[in-house]
Amino acid sequence: MKQKRDVVGIDEVGRGPLAGPVAVCAARVSLGALSRFSAIQESKQLTPKQREAWFTELTQEGSGVQYAVAMVNASVIDKIGIAPAIRLALRRAILEVAPDPKAVCVLLDGGLRAPEEYDVQETIIRGDAQETSIAIASVLAKVTRDRYMHKQALKYTSYGFETHMGYGTRIHIEAIVRDGLTPLHRRSFCRRIVGLDAPK
Repeated sequence: MKQKRDVVGIDEVGRGPLAGPVAVCAARVSLGALSRFSAIQESKQLTPKQREAWFTELTQEGSGVQYAVAMVNASVIDKIGIAPAIRLALRRAILEVAPDPKAVCVLLDGGLRAPEEYDVQETIIRGDAQETSIAIASVLAKVTRDRYMHKQALKYTSYGFETHMGYGTRIHIEAIVRDGLTPLHRRSFCRRIVGLDAPK
């Protein structure tokens, strides 16, 4: 895609966990920042320490990166489903950094799609490993959601959210069986994956 407009990279994190929000980041990246941060890797290839270091660089004043991370919580995911929740978060995030669709081109990871009014957009399979703007969005989304889950771990101390971030690990499933569901849990996910009949 020709870089005649500002570039907005979009990625999501938290599609599959049993608990916590889904998060979508829209990162509007200047051409200079695309070059400056070209060595960045997508979040899954980085250690937590490396992600935090990149996050600090990306969010410092003058970085050339403007971003928004929109999160949709478990109760909304249960009500409308995960795919609509991701679309909702995506729309919120992109409208914050790029309210004028004609001013940007949008690069999205995987199966993501921007709203139709963003006429210059491209969805790229494994885009977070190929496009700097999407890799930037993946790191910003991951760190933002992880920090949120760390804060929740202080409130719900028996679930280990600070270690698994809400994903369905053995320790997490054992905690659900032992202590039940919290407001952070996606009850629809827990019924299907864990086999619990979640109370209404």
